[in-house]
Amino acid sequence: MNKIKNIITTVLFAVLIFSVSAVCILKPQGEYSPGERRALAKMPELSSETLFSGEFADGFEAYSTDQFPMREKLRTVKALFATGALGKLDNNGLFASQGHLSKLDTPQNEDMMDYAANKFLEIKNKFLKNDNIYFAIVPDKNFILAPQGGYPGLDYDAFTEGMKSRTQYMKYIDVAPMLSLDDYYKTDSHWRQENIVDIAGHIAKEMGSDILGEYTINTLENPFYGVYAGQSALPVKPDEIKYLTNDVMSEFKVTYYGSGSPEPGEMYDMEKAFGKDPYEMFLSGSMPLLTIENPNAGNEKELVIFRDSFGSSIAPLLAQGYKKTTVIDIRYMQSAFIGNFAEFENADTLFIYSTSLLNNSAAMK
Repeated sequence: MNKIKNIITTVLFAVLIFSVSAVCILKPQGEYSPGERRALAKMPELSSETLFSGEFADGFEAYSTDQFPMREKLRTVKALFATGALGKLDNNGLFASQGHLSKLDTPQNEDMMDYAANKFLEIKNKFLKNDNIYFAIVPDKNFILAPQGGYPGLDYDAFTEGMKSRTQYMKYIDVAPMLSLDDYYKTDSHWRQENIVDIAGHIAKEMGSDILGEYTINTLENPFYGVYAGQSALPVKPDEIKYLTNDVMSEFKVTYYGSGSPEPGEMYDMEKAFGKDPYEMFLSGSMPLLTIENPNAGNEKELVIFRDSFGSSIAPLLAQGYKKTTVIDIRYMQSAFIGNFAEFENADTLFIYSTSLLNNSAAMK
């Protein structure tokens, strides 16, 4: 009897393995994981060279993991089991608290803070010809979530003081006291443009500029699942992306230099609004350099903004107070080339960066 039972068990197990393998082989290969925002591994090339070098085995392992049937659903089950049944506070470094998804902070990295500060000083010494230099730090939403939820987090006050002490030639503009949890998307790391009008006004005032406070709030007809939604694999409700317009902003002339040559574009990129990362609708996302010309400025002032992705949504608001605004992302262009595109002599210069990038600044060039 036991022998028959063992045979049946073995046969059923073999059928299961064969069936899963057949489905893996026969089903169309996925190209991209929207949740994880990355390309999926493909079947590696089989040859004597890749087989004996171990390259095929490594590639097949990645392929089988990425192309497994019902992979996205199984990721969700795993995440729910880890946070529910096992009682873990986080799943792969991501956690849910107060209706928000977020990522655990990495420890304060003095070397990365030094690197960022040295890069800023290099830019200042080479290009900046006046003292109109300003610095704003955007804290990650963990500065609210971590203490209230009992999660480990950065000492944001100490981090800010550390960066201020490294950049004493800049006038620091403090925005942290003006931020609340509602100012951030629930499924993403970024702040909401419609909620930072007061912050834009505060920064502009500190720089001696003035911007309008009247806007039309537009809602994107596309649900926004932020970067944390896919990474966490937890079932969540999508955010809404809202974006601001008014008469002044409607006449902006926006020019992109993504390819090195000037190309006219829109302030809000609707193609990217319905793409892989809808937040990239703001100034077309990862763009090394762009300019915003404002024919209704009423002055000849210029502004140069050094920024990360948080700057994409606030730059259009700040640009209302200037004749021309140049927006630079030194993650995507060599800082040595900045002088070929930006004029600093009579310009205000704003460095606005998130704590997450300042604490991991190796991407700055």
